[in-house]
Amino acid sequence: MRYLVVGAGAIGGTVGAYLVRAGEDVAFVDRDRAHVEAMQRDGLKIQGYEETFSLPVQAMQIEDMAKIATPPEFVLLAVKAQHTREALLAAMPAVGPKTAVVSLQNGLNERTIAEICGRERTIGCFVNFSADYLGPGLIHYGSSGALYVGELDGRMTDRLKVLGEAFGHFGKVELTGNIWGYLWGKLGYANMLFASALADETMGDVTRRYPELMVELACEVYDVAAREGVRPEAFDTITPELYWPREQQDWSLIGPALERMAVWQLASQKTKSGIWRDLKVRHRPTEVREQPGRVLEIGRQHGLPMPLTTRLVAMIEELERGEREMSWQNIDELDAMRAGNKASGPAK
Repeated sequence: MRYLVVGAGAIGGTVGAYLVRAGEDVAFVDRDRAHVEAMQRDGLKIQGYEETFSLPVQAMQIEDMAKIATPPEFVLLAVKAQHTREALLAAMPAVGPKTAVVSLQNGLNERTIAEICGRERTIGCFVNFSADYLGPGLIHYGSSGALYVGELDGRMTDRLKVLGEAFGHFGKVELTGNIWGYLWGKLGYANMLFASALADETMGDVTRRYPELMVELACEVYDVAAREGVRPEAFDTITPELYWPREQQDWSLIGPALERMAVWQLASQKTKSGIWRDLKVRHRPTEVREQPGRVLEIGRQHGLPMPLTTRLVAMIEELERGEREMSWQNIDELDAMRAGNKASGPAK
């Protein structure tokens, strides 16, 4: 099988490197010229939480994809969500009629991929491990996490089994009939992570300090998932069934679950989110418009107000523009809004 990894950063670089090490035929594509040249010259280095290794890899610029003679069986799309359409259109010269496109991304990018390639050529994928791009040719793999793959219609297919076997070289992978449930489950968790990036603090410390805010941010997302007919799935230490529906919340269970999540977050070598890194280190736009922002758009179609998510998106955008500084005060502001909304009654 041939694999084309489009976006050789934190996620694509890590998964692809393990496939290469297992003997799979993998080519990496990235728009960062320095990263591509470093991979061509020195190979790709994975600085892992358990092991560090380097290996020679095939690497090319995005514009070179048109030169690929034999279409791959799988395109692993691992660019930032906001670059999905651009990257996929650039990859189309290399995509054959039987090529499947797999989204190793956060959000609901499978919708965009299916719009361009067709649902029959789109495979859903959920990833939740920690990794960071540190520099040209160097990826930090901070901690393991869940990995699920599934057909959009829930079927178990031969190509899904092939993909699952290949991803098994990277780590534990599970095939699922509810890939949308995992994607929406993580979108609820993503709301928590975006909130944690409002302060220059660790994810675990924010979780411990604002437990009710974290849960309500997730619930606003799960309200939308329910309207979409999706059942959010639990993964790692994130347990949507404890948070939603709100009328069934039991804080004697939620409290310990959040503490387990905080411990897990703090145990990772990556204690701050990729969102924080985009803002604080790389000084580039986050995926806020493609994750909570996209959920907001779907929520509005169902008439859901989502006040906390609306404010959260605005605050992250202010951070991106340099109109706000990271601080506990930002999260205090959001939590005060939550408390005020709770006092006036739940949104309908």
